[in-house]
Amino acid sequence: MAHITFIHGIANKPPQDKLLDQWRVALAVDDGFDLDEYGVTSSMVYWADMLYAAPAAAGAGQESTDLELDQGVDADDADLTWLADVSAGERQLVEDLARSVGFESVSATPDGAQDPMQPELEAVPLPGWLKQRLMRVFLRDVHHYLFDATFSPRPGDSFRIRKDIRARVLEALLDGARRSGPHAVVGHSLGSVIVYDALTAIRDAPRVDAVLTIGSPLGISEVQDGLSPPWTRNEGWPSQRLGSGRWANFYDPLDPVCGGFDRLLAPDYLAGGTERIDDARVDNKGSWRHAIVKYLGQRDVRRWLKEATT
Repeated sequence: MAHITFIHGIANKPPQDKLLDQWRVALAVDDGFDLDEYGVTSSMVYWADMLYAAPAAAGAGQESTDLELDQGVDADDADLTWLADVSAGERQLVEDLARSVGFESVSATPDGAQDPMQPELEAVPLPGWLKQRLMRVFLRDVHHYLFDATFSPRPGDSFRIRKDIRARVLEALLDGARRSGPHAVVGHSLGSVIVYDALTAIRDAPRVDAVLTIGSPLGISEVQDGLSPPWTRNEGWPSQRLGSGRWANFYDPLDPVCGGFDRLLAPDYLAGGTERIDDARVDNKGSWRHAIVKYLGQRDVRRWLKEATT
């Protein structure tokens, strides 16, 4: 029986079981890929609780309204004052990363003020304050993962972000490896970075049969710097754990998390100098093109995942 391990991305999320249901429904609606119909099991690597005090409401991230999108990006979580306590090198990476996604300033400007944004981010038709929150949450989540920050989202709980997320990913990958059928791993947003990190840097991680990255920032040089070593451009393909398996990467050109000019992954994750990743463009609808439910509603995404697991 085939199995899919999902790994979510930036911003707060509903509880784990609700989130997994959302992803499965998004794949299935409108004559899509119904995992139950094909006997494909699935699990969700959930890490939002390590960075957010309490789960978001069930509708967060669906973007039928701006309010529902806002539920995943609380103002406190978008605060960048933590930058005052990091090293100069870490701050420089965050500033460079901000520019790569079209967000020129990492100042602590209050919501509603006019932080300068590059044209790529200005093309995203969301209220300015909401774009600012989303980009600040992205910067915080990526920084805390790449630099293995220690973070306490609520009294009594403290996490080493990269170390503890890796532990959850390893447990999920080992569970998937025990299944009899193909095992595909799907990472959205920062989840795609977590997927790659797991397949290249977790010593006990098992082999997988297919990797699907969606709305991924893996093409951004600052993210690659945080994965190096073991990442190198010429040998970026995760040969030890993906081998001759398949890797597809889907992006929307108006998804700022992919980076303005860094959407294609094939040139940066070569196997012995040869391109192996299938990069594919999709065009999501609505204001926030990064939403996972929009990607999973795309016919080509569904077709690829179905072929990889059935």
